Amino acid sequence: MTLNVRISGRIGRKVDEVFDAVVNPKKLSSYFTTVGGASAPLVAGTTVIWWKNAPVEVNEVETDRRIVFHWDGGTGEDGARYRTKVEMTFESLDDGGTLVTIEESGWREDAAGRRGTYLNCEGWTQMLCCMKAFVEYGINLRDGFFLSEMRGVPAEAPDR
Repeated sequence: MTLNVRISGRIGRKVDEVFDAVVNPKKLSSYFTTVGGASAPLVAGTTVIWWKNAPVEVNEVETDRRIVFHWDGGTGEDGARYRTKVEMTFESLDDGGTLVTIEESGWREDAAGRRGTYLNCEGWTQMLCCMKAFVEYGINLRDGFFLSEMRGVPAEAPDR
């Protein structure tokens, strides 16, 4: 069994606007990487920093279609971080909206890996909800949501 998570949702805007909300660091920092921001645009072959200290190695970017990156998404039983793969796809819908799908894979098949999938599934779901609110209505849902972020520290697992 391979541990992975997959979520998707519709954003009521055209695909180019939704895609830009992810690759554009100013926009991404307005609803997702709100503490420390995103250091640069997502461009294939680069590494950007999210939340002051999370390196994101951008592997592939197909404009308005797909983003693939690796990052330290997993935590081992020993507490050491390891890399997982994230793939975001953007599908233009007939009604003018965009279906965004986010899949993350590469967790180890142990208790810590299972826990990581649950936490990151929650995180990606929150990201997608925050993106919808920001892109459609200009609202930052993260503002005041995480106690740690209110103190200027990126959100972490609830028991850390």
